[in-house]
Amino acid sequence: MQPRPPARRPRPTRPDRPLAPGVEVRVHAAQVLDAVVHRGRSLKSELAPVLPRLADPRDRALLEAIVFAALRGRYRYEPALRGWLQKPPGAGDGPLLALLLAGCAQLDALQLPAHAALDATVEAARALGRPHQAGLVNALLRRAQREGFAEADPAAAWPQWLRGRVEAAWPRQAAAVFAACAHPAPLWLRVNRRLSTRDAYLVQLQEAGIEAAIEPRLADALCLDMPVPVTALPGFEAGVVSVQDGSAQQAVDALGAEPGARVLDACAAPGGKAAHLLERDPALELLALDVDPRRLTRVEDNLRRAGVLGEDAGGRVQVRAGDATAPALWWDGFTFDAILLDAPCSATGVVRRQPDILLHRRPEDVDALVQAQARLLDACWPLLRPGGSLLYATCSILPEENAGQVEAFLARTPDAQAEPLADAFGHAAGPGRQRLPGEEGMDGFFYARLRKQV
Repeated sequence: MQPRPPARRPRPTRPDRPLAPGVEVRVHAAQVLDAVVHRGRSLKSELAPVLPRLADPRDRALLEAIVFAALRGRYRYEPALRGWLQKPPGAGDGPLLALLLAGCAQLDALQLPAHAALDATVEAARALGRPHQAGLVNALLRRAQREGFAEADPAAAWPQWLRGRVEAAWPRQAAAVFAACAHPAPLWLRVNRRLSTRDAYLVQLQEAGIEAAIEPRLADALCLDMPVPVTALPGFEAGVVSVQDGSAQQAVDALGAEPGARVLDACAAPGGKAAHLLERDPALELLALDVDPRRLTRVEDNLRRAGVLGEDAGGRVQVRAGDATAPALWWDGFTFDAILLDAPCSATGVVRRQPDILLHRRPEDVDALVQAQARLLDACWPLLRPGGSLLYATCSILPEENAGQVEAFLARTPDAQAEPLADAFGHAAGPGRQRLPGEEGMDGFFYARLRKQV
């Protein structure tokens, strides 16, 4: 149910008087959803400027919860709304449909008190300049409250072309993948072993009333089934703990860099894996590289918060803007002992965290990404010393970006050899390992470790 977008993007609502906080949250939710669902905008880029406008962290959390739940539940809410609307929505009804999605998510997935959700959402229709549709919003949401929503196959949330690729690649696991991606992901934490131990930090969480569990496969990880704001995490600002999914944490184990090694993190932003490497071994000589200079600010912030960038690092850690496919523009000529290549990809393994992927990804995007990944592999390989290792990783679950990509690289690179990884890294997938979304509570991730022959 996607109406034709209007010719011009609607101006942000500017009410004559301040909105009640609950109404303001619903207005922002409708505006973000309209931009993402009907105008092809990125969820992350739409939320980023809006969240700081809400002074209360509870309102920020509610806004995110509504938007994410609405996007995850579209495959159930939109068919119901189509059946309840007496006439098809018009070209300019994107904000109305977005507000209805927000209302459905509040009643269904979030189970908010019906009177509060209804009142605030109906008032939001007026604040959005649609007083003539406030009654329609009220009627439809009351019907949703009475009748609920039919169960549906979570695969229906996926575009047909992408669903077909997942089913072809993972015929026995596809249904579980689709089901996992229809639900929120848990919150994974990485404890900074330079500043604490996992067991000690677990006690801190318990004292703060936060429940967490240890994952035996991961040396530094704790998992929270019920996410909390980072501001509630003891020692977060001091760098004692960071947010990082369990599958991303496994990249450091899969790379297996030797103590004191010279390491290149070739696509470093936002810096979580670089920080993890340095928390494990502060003696590493590490270059965190990224092609987008704007993203390097976040890399530096994350490294400083973890205490691994600055005077204490003694110049061993560098953050630099550079294109990993064009090393002649930045490389000093000295080879690396280990290279982490967390390549740009379709992100099909993190749909739980980025549900707008299912709206925006196109087949041609995957084709372009496969070509870019191949260029990255070919450009980074000469930078690795003989005997060194390169870890190729993606958060994709598509074979053409993962096993197929690495197999093609091995076929054209005589001195490259794949090394086996343990079962703890997921399913066997050609020369690597593939974890699928939701398995052990983690995101989908692919790992392949390549050794340069001497």
